[in-house]
Amino acid sequence: MCGKRSKCSFSRLEVILIVCLTLMVVVTVVLLVLHFLVKESNDSNETRGNYLLGVGRADCTGPVAEIPLMGYANPDQVGGGLLTRLYSRAFIVADPDDIKRVVFVSADIGMVSQRLRLEVLKKLESKYGDLYRQDNVILSGTHTHSGPGGYFQYTLFWITSKGLIKPSLNAIVNGIVKSIDIAHENMRKGRLFINRGTVENSQINRSPFSYLANPASERSRYSSNTDKEMVILKLVDENGQELGLISWFAVHPVSMNNTNHLVNSDNMGYASYLFEQEKNEGWLPGEGSFVAAFASSNLGDVSPNTKGPFCVNTGESCDNPQSTCPVGGAAMCMAMGPGNDMFDSTRIIGENIYLKARELYEGASQEITGPLSSAHQWVNMSDISVELNATHTVKTCKPALGHSFAAGTIDGVGAFNFTQGSVEGDPFWDAIRDQLVGEPSNETKACHNPKPVLFSTGEMTWPHPWHPDIVDVQIVAVGSLAIAAVPGEFTTMSGRRLREAVKQEFDSRGSPGMDVVIAGLCNVYTHYIATYEEYQVQRYEAASTIYGPHTLSAYIQLYRGLARAIATNTTEDMPRGPEPPLFNVTSLTLVPSLTVDRAPVNKTFGDVLQEVRQQYRAREVAEVTFVGANPRHSAENATEHNFLTVERYANASDSWVVVQNDASWDTRFYWTKGSLSRSNVTIEWHIPHGTEPGVYRIRYFGHYKKRLSITHTISVPFEGTSSAFEITAL
Repeated sequence: MCGKRSKCSFSRLEVILIVCLTLMVVVTVVLLVLHFLVKESNDSNETRGNYLLGVGRADCTGPVAEIPLMGYANPDQVGGGLLTRLYSRAFIVADPDDIKRVVFVSADIGMVSQRLRLEVLKKLESKYGDLYRQDNVILSGTHTHSGPGGYFQYTLFWITSKGLIKPSLNAIVNGIVKSIDIAHENMRKGRLFINRGTVENSQINRSPFSYLANPASERSRYSSNTDKEMVILKLVDENGQELGLISWFAVHPVSMNNTNHLVNSDNMGYASYLFEQEKNEGWLPGEGSFVAAFASSNLGDVSPNTKGPFCVNTGESCDNPQSTCPVGGAAMCMAMGPGNDMFDSTRIIGENIYLKARELYEGASQEITGPLSSAHQWVNMSDISVELNATHTVKTCKPALGHSFAAGTIDGVGAFNFTQGSVEGDPFWDAIRDQLVGEPSNETKACHNPKPVLFSTGEMTWPHPWHPDIVDVQIVAVGSLAIAAVPGEFTTMSGRRLREAVKQEFDSRGSPGMDVVIAGLCNVYTHYIATYEEYQVQRYEAASTIYGPHTLSAYIQLYRGLARAIATNTTEDMPRGPEPPLFNVTSLTLVPSLTVDRAPVNKTFGDVLQEVRQQYRAREVAEVTFVGANPRHSAENATEHNFLTVERYANASDSWVVVQNDASWDTRFYWTKGSLSRSNVTIEWHIPHGTEPGVYRIRYFGHYKKRLSITHTISVPFEGTSSAFEITAL
């Protein structure tokens, strides 16, 4: 007790306890403050976004009639209509301070040609100065074999495409530039996530006997003779809004075979179509802000025709080293897809790829962070010295194609019964070759050994070089992701070796843990890149490895150099290399000239020749035929022209609402050329399951060429409309 005149006092123990309690309160308060400050900082970092991101999509279809389709080199395979539109899909990534940028474009075309890339870069420079350059822009083709050709300057491709076709080239150039424009205009803070997984039942190795030539010790490291792994990149903005997807997966888009005449984006394009339709709900195909690119990778020996090769005349297997049949030889050996026809096979493979991408996209949680960098060189691939080891140096060769190149593949056979696996020439064809284009030099023959040279394209220069010497090599690094942009079709094992070499270079130079992906068909086309061991077998892919047996070793050496420069921050010190030429190629082509269109007597353009039925059910085909005109007139006089719409009558508004367009997988646009400058257009709508019952109609939009005087013609727009028809419930 404390008296009136006395002071209260505490024992020593009480003082100690009071001090401890006070300290505990202070420490607790400090810890709580620090906790909330750190949390606030983390939340700020999470929502701020690590990069500036932009995505864009633009039409690059071009003319859909009379233009050779690029891929199979079949002179009879020319455009005769449209199944799905072709798009360029662009993705721009910039660092938060917008000091560095990189661009990745995946276009629904056979491959990127040097002429195409040079013209795109020229247009970008005129718009943006030095913002988008040869070092930080990757242009990649999906490798569809059903897109218009005619955008090449080297003579071999010029011949197979029937010339340099300006409307085709311009459509692709303008589409790529426009997709980059859209991405550029929509840059926003965002984040990147990466994921990977295995795709099953979607590919086979079409040259398994070549693959088996690789060392057993190397093959034993892999569970399959194809790369089944898909890598996806997910793009979201700082608020979590979904922006886009890039997927890299190795498979040839050749589900549509060489009898097809409808322009389309094949299985990879169908995967894009499904993903974008899901994310852009309520929008027509080709519309909406979400962009999904399914890009090519090391697909050189990878086929989607999973049933394998069979003799089309007897039904027996032709899975042998020469891919030949007892009756009919190599011309009868064709691989079949999993579906009932090529449309069904395209759907099945595309859906498989889409479903895996969707799964990986939804589960993507590994974030990409870190700086941006890009490295690029032009190199003379016909004269590269390669150091195999400390004592052995070899060289690449002037371009040349072997006899098995003419054999084609089980996805698309060649002509004249050439066979795969030819390690000896044919005196008959060699003699014809010597008379037409000249005999290969002894130097070229020796350099390409054991390839029997059919065409020594590196020694053929009239009217322009037949193959490129100057080639782009390029790597773009986005944080821990390295994209190796390769100028051709690497086989499965070639791609594995390149990825491994680039990753090892990064690891050894202080940048461990890099994810390396191969983007195929980039910047310039140089055919195939087989391994040294596969080259000895001389199937199609090896015969088409144009710079000789050490091509892959040369590329590995070059891409190691690019990776080294990025890892050591010395890209500015790399020599640019010799710039590629831009030839003044003649505008003369073998494509039929555009003439005045004519309608039958007592008919006009757009009139219905064969009507739809009055009633259909889902899974049936509504079909209508119109008096048509050459679709090339529309391609040359309209931007992103729609050839057709499917419309549903809306009772509430007493109006017709577009529910499908010509970018839809469910519509098909056939153009049939007749005599006397007449033509017909048939439109099919394959009514999908789940279509809402109601009243519908099909509309056709075109342009016909009309002569006003001897020297002056104009293109006149027109349209046609089917009768209304009803879709009833099942």
